[in-house]
Amino acid sequence: MSVKQQYESAKQAYSKWGIDVDAALDTLKSVPISIHCWQGDDIGGFEVNKSELSGGIDVTGNYPGKATTPEELRADLEKALSLIPGTHRVNLHALYAETNGEAVDRDQLKPEHFENWVNWAKEHGLGLDFNPTLFSHEKAADGLTLSHPDEDIRRFWIDHCIASRKIGEHFGRELGTPCLTNVWIPDGYKDIPSDRLTPRKRLKESLDEIFAEDIDEQYHLDAVESKVFGIGSESYVVGSHEFYLGYALKNNKLCLLDTGHYHPTETVSNKISSMLLYSDKLALHVSRPVRWDSDHVVILDDELREIALEIVRNDALGKVIIGLDFFDASINRVAAWTIGTRNMVKALLYALLVPNDHLKQLQEEGNFTDRLALMEEFKTYPFGAVWDYYCEQMNVPVQEAWLNEVKEYEKAVLSKR
Repeated sequence: MSVKQQYESAKQAYSKWGIDVDAALDTLKSVPISIHCWQGDDIGGFEVNKSELSGGIDVTGNYPGKATTPEELRADLEKALSLIPGTHRVNLHALYAETNGEAVDRDQLKPEHFENWVNWAKEHGLGLDFNPTLFSHEKAADGLTLSHPDEDIRRFWIDHCIASRKIGEHFGRELGTPCLTNVWIPDGYKDIPSDRLTPRKRLKESLDEIFAEDIDEQYHLDAVESKVFGIGSESYVVGSHEFYLGYALKNNKLCLLDTGHYHPTETVSNKISSMLLYSDKLALHVSRPVRWDSDHVVILDDELREIALEIVRNDALGKVIIGLDFFDASINRVAAWTIGTRNMVKALLYALLVPNDHLKQLQEEGNFTDRLALMEEFKTYPFGAVWDYYCEQMNVPVQEAWLNEVKEYEKAVLSKR
């Protein structure tokens, strides 16, 4: 059967449960995923005075073809985007500024240093998101930034974050879609601290100063991101989940949940419903931790499906801002973007094709037998036929055909770098 015929057959199967597959695809088209630029160059960036990667972040592998210029990185992103159905966004870090060979430190960054990115985003109909970069810098060498006891170092990072918010606002004004600017810091201690409170007081005061200026949410949204531990901060992280959850709720900021930033027995999917009770919006960085925050490429596993189900079944597609955050240098980087982003979109489609209202009703009635049976049966409903049709309609390769395009791109472009 053709892709269209398989789709029509799948529609009949889903229609038995009142699921409008055409409407599900229309909904899916409207959901952007914020694709992280740093997969393409192993979080290297384009600063004139580059520092070694630090802050508990590690990228392993040496697969050939890494982007080494802004033009190469944008070209690689274009290739990946051509293989992913839907209209999406690109997420930048501050170290991707383009300063025309001039050494501009991070506290002096301005919107003009990202104009090439803005013009590129306009050309391709993309929104941009942003992150101040509080790692891989001499002033973060001891693993402390916004909570540093040295007032001058804190001042530098505060000014960097203030500058980053202005850059994010510029993105929103220029592109007509609000930029999410997310603050994550590596601050913490390797061994047991003798004082947990004072660094957190300093972090709170730094954030208060960073966010002192109100920015119209039509153009810009603020988020803060926690972590349970990192390399070099195994015993204590200043910006813990409790710290940032409290700060976000009290100060009307978005709390960003990274799927790799919690204990292995915790799941982000289980946090979403609780947080939506108290927050109008929240943000995600979807990654795949393997025993720790290892940032493996996102696969279509149980947790990814459960995250998508929590968003869809709770009518939160307009409330949860979905971004990705992984970096694997052991495989083709364009393939990594394609695999991870297609899987995130697949998970959302899967969730849209589940009879969520009926399953909720079964739970309310205490009919746990039917609930479990149907939840399991829908795992093998003809979801793949709907996905293939969606890809075809969005003019991207169906099934694994995209891999041939990546191989051709590698041969023609990446292998020559």
